[in-house]
Amino acid sequence: MAPEKRHKVTVVGSGNWGSAIAKIIAENTRDHPDVFEPLVQMWVFEEEFTLPPTSKHYNGSSAGPQKLTGLINHYHENVKYLPGIRLPDNLHANSSLHDAVKDSTILIFNLPHQFIARTCDDLIGRIVPYARAISCIKGVAVSADNVSLFSDVISEKLGIYCGALSGANIANEIGMEKFSETTIAYDPPSEDEESTSSSKPAGHSKLTPIPHGYPTVDAKILKTLFHRQYFHVRIVSDVAATSLAGALKNVVALAAGWVIGLGWGDNAKAAIMRVGLLEMVKFGHMFFKGHGIRTETFTEESAGVADLITSCSGGRNFRCAQMSIQRNVPIKEVERTELNGQSLQGIGTSYEINSFLKAHGKEAEFPLFTAVYEILEGKAEAKDLPDLIERDPAPKL
Repeated sequence: MAPEKRHKVTVVGSGNWGSAIAKIIAENTRDHPDVFEPLVQMWVFEEEFTLPPTSKHYNGSSAGPQKLTGLINHYHENVKYLPGIRLPDNLHANSSLHDAVKDSTILIFNLPHQFIARTCDDLIGRIVPYARAISCIKGVAVSADNVSLFSDVISEKLGIYCGALSGANIANEIGMEKFSETTIAYDPPSEDEESTSSSKPAGHSKLTPIPHGYPTVDAKILKTLFHRQYFHVRIVSDVAATSLAGALKNVVALAAGWVIGLGWGDNAKAAIMRVGLLEMVKFGHMFFKGHGIRTETFTEESAGVADLITSCSGGRNFRCAQMSIQRNVPIKEVERTELNGQSLQGIGTSYEINSFLKAHGKEAEFPLFTAVYEILEGKAEAKDLPDLIERDPAPKL
């Protein structure tokens, strides 16, 4: 029996990864109109973009800067951040954040992590109180005193439940519909159905239940929304490990890129990855006690070991670190010239994690994370990595 009401879905963010996810979601809302409203809104931070002569859409009359939302809606392609990939006709680029989220019951957050807090502040009072969310942001919010998951930041600011999506997901490959898989961590809150653990966002004693008539947002609904023949989804309840792995693997990928840039080969990269995986697991268990952290999420799921493998093989952090060695230039210079205005999350995460570890007197217990920070700071060189990671090897758990 079809539900009385359908979920409206909005994607908050429209970069490389945001556009790839929005494509998947729009394909699935189109294919399941009994559950979802087919039209998907994608919020775009408005900017002007000039079509390059290499674009298939370029002609003499298209020369000069144009609004990115207009280009996306006209060509059904994010010509700046996901060029060459056709987006579904039922995906609408919207430069108004408030209009994009209006009446949406499922929000997909996929934007640079430095904009999360500000964007959520702008959404307070603008979303339905029973909305549910998924964070596709690979990173963590770090201060000297605390490490917070972005799913928790979203939950705390908006008073809604937020899960997480992470995995071995290179956006361009997914846009081209090359097979991959992902992990969605979502433990339905007790207001919606019986959950396996406490899922209330910090700072909120009670969530607003999803009104009668809507399908419950659970594993089945999320699989319907995200799963494609080329994009397989596994659902787990471990939001903390899923989110942490997606952040910490970027730091490991920098070290992997440096050793390949030095010409040390796959044995060296494998050693870096092994130590990195141990430190990822150790960090989760040490600092997220009580969050239901499972070692298996790191070692068995796409969000863990698979994402680490991909990130240390072809991800942007790996590639830029490799190029910085080969060109003998600072990695920030490679970031500036190669990423079309986007940032390397591994750099920011490394600085933030080091600040946190230093405040807790734990730098020596995470020699690889500490070594990456010291290399970025110019206090050590990439060629010193073998000695640096042996200072206090991470113990087996």
